[in-house]
Amino acid sequence: MPGNLQVRNLDDELIGRLKRRAARHGRSAEAEHREILRQALSAEIEPSFEELAAQLRQLTAGREQTPSEDLLREGRGER
Repeated sequence: MPGNLQVRNLDDELIGRLKRRAARHGRSAEAEHREILRQALSAEIEPSFEELAAQLRQLTAGREQTPSEDLLREGRGER
């Protein structure tokens, strides 16, 4: 089932530009909005899990880390 997206607080100039662009393409403003989003997001390359993990490692480098087994024991009350 397709989802819905509501965009609020757009200035009148932007709405006018969307409607004019839609008219040039023979679409409704809503259809034009969908097409703009589709094009913008299809060009974006989503990072792989490995790339995201590398970014996370880089962001947390130098921070004190608690081994997961210690956290599990603590959660079980085994400490």
